[in-house]
Amino acid sequence: MKAYEATSDIAAGADAIWRILVDGAAYPSWDSGVDKVEGRVADGETIKVFSSVAPGRAFPVKVGDVEPGRRMRWSGGMPLGLFKGVRTFTLSPQANGSTRFHVREEYTGPLLQLMWRSMPDLGLSFTRFAQGLKARAEHGA
Repeated sequence: MKAYEATSDIAAGADAIWRILVDGAAYPSWDSGVDKVEGRVADGETIKVFSSVAPGRAFPVKVGDVEPGRRMRWSGGMPLGLFKGVRTFTLSPQANGSTRFHVREEYTGPLLQLMWRSMPDLGLSFTRFAQGLKARAEHGA
């Protein structure tokens, strides 16, 4: 297994952050790594994410394990589980009214080593996602 992750402490409530996370159409306005999200970010739905690391290419992912205001997962990859990515978004309300946001994507499958070598380093993209979400939730931009 290989993974990328990022965490951000956000001065906003989990419900406000959740509304941003499920508004796929608005991602390009705050997430520098996403060009477009097609579809409805909701439990059981399949969405298409267009990433700036692969211009013009759509990454279909299935939205699942949704607990509004708490967590959701996006799963995608190759048929037969040859290569799979599972991204988990977690919101943890803090005692001071802020929310700890954590995103982690785990990659698995028999083709993991081959695919990993051909993938760009997404560490900065995950950090920027967490920072962009924080800025959007705290400042609306």
